[in-house]
Amino acid sequence: MTTFTFAPATRETAKARIGIQGPGGSGKTKTALRMAEALAAGGAIGVVDTERGSALKYAPVPGRPDIEAHEFAHLPMAFCSPENLIAAVKAAEEARLAVLIIDSWSHFWAGRGGLLARVDEEAKKAGSGGKFTAWGPVNELEQEMLDALLTFPGHVIVTMRTKNDYEMEGKKVTKVGVKTVQREGAEYEVDVLVDMIAGTGTVTKTRYTALDGASVHHPGEAFAEAILEQLGQGVDPVQVIVDELVADGLTYDRALELYGQAKNRRLLMADLLHPKTGEPAKLGDVIKEYGQAVKPVTTGATTPPGPTSDAEIAADTARAREEMYNAAKAAGLDFDMASARFKAEYGTDAIWGTAEQLRAVASKFVRPTATDQDRAPEPVSPPQMRMMHACFTKVGLGHKDLREQRLRATALIVGRPLSSANELTKGEAQTLLDTLTTWGDRENPADEFAAMVQGLEDDAARAAGDALYVAAAQSV
Repeated sequence: MTTFTFAPATRETAKARIGIQGPGGSGKTKTALRMAEALAAGGAIGVVDTERGSALKYAPVPGRPDIEAHEFAHLPMAFCSPENLIAAVKAAEEARLAVLIIDSWSHFWAGRGGLLARVDEEAKKAGSGGKFTAWGPVNELEQEMLDALLTFPGHVIVTMRTKNDYEMEGKKVTKVGVKTVQREGAEYEVDVLVDMIAGTGTVTKTRYTALDGASVHHPGEAFAEAILEQLGQGVDPVQVIVDELVADGLTYDRALELYGQAKNRRLLMADLLHPKTGEPAKLGDVIKEYGQAVKPVTTGATTPPGPTSDAEIAADTARAREEMYNAAKAAGLDFDMASARFKAEYGTDAIWGTAEQLRAVASKFVRPTATDQDRAPEPVSPPQMRMMHACFTKVGLGHKDLREQRLRATALIVGRPLSSANELTKGEAQTLLDTLTTWGDRENPADEFAAMVQGLEDDAARAAGDALYVAAAQSV
């Protein structure tokens, strides 16, 4: 049974999540750029432009410094699929942008390639059950898109279009206000929502009392600084981790936990000054350094003497890691599958593994002995079967018409032919889920998973050809 523990809540410093909505020509793009300059504090700004390049109207004109302009990196986007937005956020993260502007977010709902268009596509597939069931996979895509956007390590500003909203009472049509071109409730995904009308911005939703109801003509630097002031009233999550690293009593297990926390919150690449040297560093590298410094050395009189110096320990761990991957390869698993198996076992990446842990996992890749084979393997469990569907959906094989492709991929991954997923053992099912999870978390999961499966099939074909060649040679 899982044990849960409540801890005292502490407010942390945060990055801005701002929504700016209004009709065409109300000043959404200009306001977003003006606010971004203050939020960036000298850092880079990027704009994902779905409005046919309209943001370029505010870019600098070469040789004309007298014309008011804003410096930013520009990414035009005509096909507004959730996958494209996820990829754009990833590119923004790699480019170390301080502020990311999505202008406009409405197109990822109602534009070409947007969520509404995806529902129509899903509904037209054979046996889909119409639009009602088509929302299932589309909702998952939307959640992945939101996760990418809201966990971006910098500030995020999204603009949204509004249109007049009407209701009918009998034969009478009455205007009841404006409606945002986005899924209903999208405003709850941002911390501050600004309604723009003719250049004036009014805060209509906020988590910060000091900003509630604020109305500013041409919101810009001062307004952004007011938001920053609210965001900064808390502790820095990066500094909290660093404080634990440098405190007395740090253990290797705790360093692993801190690394996992930083990874889940996408803080591994966060910039900081090294606690000892004062030089620029990355949080992930600092955690690894401090974790290695307190890594335990296991020795005992009942076991053969092992490595004692740091160099010997590092060399032994490297050998163990190589042994694990070699054992995995002999069992038909590639590098990523072996890493996924290790993470499933110990909850951390193989690079953090001790020699003992790595060799323990390697031993599980060894072919079973005759005695082991005599034991009836435990069959796949119902929870595993349910998880398979969700994991196959992430790699593009979730539709019911793709059963043969799923079976083909499953057989190649577990290393034996199957006529149904019900034939899997519990261990094989776990191997399959680990593999699907690893590839499902990639930038382009469907294409990369398909390429991996094709590679396994090519390897199997080559192995079969080699076996035929050997058999033919022996018969001569």
